[in-house]
Amino acid sequence: MLFAPSVFNGNLIDDLVDDFTDGWFTAPEMTNRMRGMMRTDIRENDNNYELGVELPGFNKSDINLSLNDGYLTIAAKKNENRDEKDSNGKLIRQERFTGSAERSFFVGDDITEEDITARYENGILSLTIPKKQVRTTIPEKKTIAIE
Repeated sequence: MLFAPSVFNGNLIDDLVDDFTDGWFTAPEMTNRMRGMMRTDIRENDNNYELGVELPGFNKSDINLSLNDGYLTIAAKKNENRDEKDSNGKLIRQERFTGSAERSFFVGDDITEEDITARYENGILSLTIPKKQVRTTIPEKKTIAIE
C-alpha cells in the first residue's frame, strides 16, 4: 500500500501569487486560514495505517470522504458570513469567507469504504486504514495445440 499525496493540492498558483505579491490579492484572514491546510501525520502499525489530518475551523458536516479507484479523497468546504450590526441594527461590517481544501492518498485497490474508519474531534480527522495483502494470482499455464 502506498500513501502518495496528490500533486500541488490545487493551490500552486495561489501560493505563487501570495509569495510574489505578499498577499495583496488575498484577504489576510483567508491567507492565514488556508496556509498549511490539511497537514497530515501518517503512522504505520502492524495491522493498519493511522492518518491524523488537521482541519481546524471545519465542522464534521463540512468534511467529505470518498474512495474511488484506490484513491481516498478528503475534501472540506466552508462558507461563512459574518454580519456585525450596531445597537440600532445598522450594518457596520459584513464579511464573507468561502474556502475549500482537498487532498488524495492512494490506499490500494483492495481497500473498500467499509474497511476505513473515521473520527473527527477538535479539528483533527483520524482515519484508520487496514493493511491488506496484495492478491497475487498465478497465471494459469495455457498451452497452444500444434496441428
